[in-house]
Amino acid sequence: MTSLILAEHDNNTLADSTARTITAALQLGNSVEVLVAGDGCAKAADAAAQISGVAAVLKVDDPLYAHPVAEAVAALILSIASRYDAVLAPATSTGKAILPRVAAVLDVPQISEITRILDADTFERPIYAGSVVQTVKAPAGTKVITVRPSAFAAAAAGANAPVVVTPAGPDPGLTRFVGETVSQSTRPELTTAKTVISAGRGVGSKDNFDVLLRIADKLKAAVGASRAAVDIGLTANDCQIGQTGKVVASDLYIAVGISGAIQHISGMKDSRIIVAINKDEDAPIFKIADYGLVADLSPVLQEIDLELARRGYA
Repeated sequence: MTSLILAEHDNNTLADSTARTITAALQLGNSVEVLVAGDGCAKAADAAAQISGVAAVLKVDDPLYAHPVAEAVAALILSIASRYDAVLAPATSTGKAILPRVAAVLDVPQISEITRILDADTFERPIYAGSVVQTVKAPAGTKVITVRPSAFAAAAAGANAPVVVTPAGPDPGLTRFVGETVSQSTRPELTTAKTVISAGRGVGSKDNFDVLLRIADKLKAAVGASRAAVDIGLTANDCQIGQTGKVVASDLYIAVGISGAIQHISGMKDSRIIVAINKDEDAPIFKIADYGLVADLSPVLQEIDLELARRGYA
């Protein structure tokens, strides 16, 4: 019984979501192997080999995988899938693009965004924007699973698994990589940050949002937003948290001017400590907040910014 994990990486650094997916795979009770497909990906493969619980790393180093084009990576997985009882990937944009293709060719149902493993065949996953937790049982055949990374702790380093050089799979020739525009930020990556401060429509103005950014920098926090804040142009789409955005599970989540629609709550409710600041005392966000402050946002943001400066945060 063996599980295969599709690693996410940039050829040099292994994504935190991979270590979290390995934790989930180990709960299946199977031996775990990690597939690292890239171009010049030796460092990422070596990093995967050091994660506890990994039995082997398959390194596929070929220009075909310089960028994770879904059709090519799916064809690679399918070329070796018969050796595995389960194939798992993080429930990120990459995993969500690749694994459905694998499941379709294998003619098995994909089990999406699991948050808990009850046994080797039974899983929990959120539905209806996280308001309901569904229990699903996998049928016979290869299990194809995407894992919500925020639901599992990252597996620690401490192993020295063998790295097995593996040949590239077939090139379907259906799509090709043209280019990408990568956003640059000195702030932590949103989905793995320990502290997240998020803006909602209630922030209202660019001046207030600029103060919020200063606070985030002082706290070394990632910056998120509700869909409403994105829609009015306060920040970019890649900051959106919620059902149609990113999912976070930070140690500290500060919601500023966010009312707390269920679509947003589904993306941040697993955070350990939730702080809400809103001028509407009846805002739904207060129902899940550990700490709440009812106040006008502009003076509160200014006061927080000044207090952090007084305490030496820069």
